[in-house]
Amino acid sequence: MPIYEYRRPDGTTFEIQQSFSDEPLRVDPESGVPVERVLHPPAVHFKGKGFYSTDYKSSKVSSNGSESSKSDSKSEAPKTEAPKTKSADKTD
Repeated sequence: MPIYEYRRPDGTTFEIQQSFSDEPLRVDPESGVPVERVLHPPAVHFKGKGFYSTDYKSSKVSSNGSESSKSDSKSEAPKTEAPKTKSADKTD
């Protein structure tokens, strides 16, 4: 049996377990004030050829499942520094 959320006129809410076939509550069973059922949108996940798998994944996970970030791409290239040499200039 699903749990439904109801809202009182003052903005507070409560939940109650009801059958699908039960009529929605019109009044709060505890206080007798009028209530209305709060509806929440369902989660929708589109699948198929027309949708990209990256539409639903975190930006930190690549398509092969390994984690990557922007800072990783900088660390992949080895840093090369020019060798430090002493100046050949000698003053006599």
